[in-house]
Amino acid sequence: MKAETFLPDDYRPAEDEPFMNERQTEYFRRKLLDWKADLLEDTRDTVAGMKDQTRNIPDVADRASEETDRSIELRTRDRQRKLVAKIDAALRRIDDGEFGYCAITGDPISLKRLDARPIATMTLEAQERHERGERVHRKD
Repeated sequence: MKAETFLPDDYRPAEDEPFMNERQTEYFRRKLLDWKADLLEDTRDTVAGMKDQTRNIPDVADRASEETDRSIELRTRDRQRKLVAKIDAALRRIDDGEFGYCAITGDPISLKRLDARPIATMTLEAQERHERGERVHRKD
């Protein structure tokens, strides 16, 4: 079992240190785990809230409004479920030593990009090329 890396509370990855060193890796691991925990807590709250709110509403307009609210909430939770899967994939990349490197070019992904979007799998340039290609090949 790997020893836990010490990480000060105010630590932020810096460009002047070796890329994806132990401290940076631990910083992103913790960031991803905290994000995942927040999403799962939101999901638990939603499920509990939906169980509590199940009721028979006689007014058709009120019932339609509540169903719309539920539908939006469920769609949000579905997006979050997909996000949890991406977080899990990023955690696996950390374990495999592949985190922080572009899946297309193999180049390091900027620390600013990873800090803003730790599930990123491509450099900004590769992502832009990918999105341009999607627009060109999209079937309308």
